[in-house]
Amino acid sequence: MVQLIVGNKGKGKTKHLLEKVNTQVLDATGNIVYLDKNTKHMFELNNKVRLINVSDYMIASSDEFVGFLSGIISQDHDLQMMFLDNFLTIAYLDGKDITPVVDKLEKFGESFGVDFVLSVGMNEEELPEALKEKVIVSL
Repeated sequence: MVQLIVGNKGKGKTKHLLEKVNTQVLDATGNIVYLDKNTKHMFELNNKVRLINVSDYMIASSDEFVGFLSGIISQDHDLQMMFLDNFLTIAYLDGKDITPVVDKLEKFGESFGVDFVLSVGMNEEELPEALKEKVIVSL
């Protein structure tokens, strides 16, 4: 399952994402991973959440990003949830159609039992129609 937290820059998406991850970790039976473009929020996350700074891994395209996620999923059979902050930036999708990557995340979720929550820096009105049903918070 893929869920989206949407809104323009500075609207508070990261705050909602952090609240959600810290709430989910209390009831989680598996592992939780939080991907971001830096480690700025390290101390706001529960210590049971694995923070990955995507910018450390020389990713240069959305295809490489999907491969990176595949590697994370393949190495952790207890992975339950992934939270992706600054999704457009870390997935190299600024100004591009995000639908193909979100569709791949859906397939990962179905195949491996992983749920994804994405912070997406765009208004709900700007989203492709097929993704609007995935929005859980619109700011």
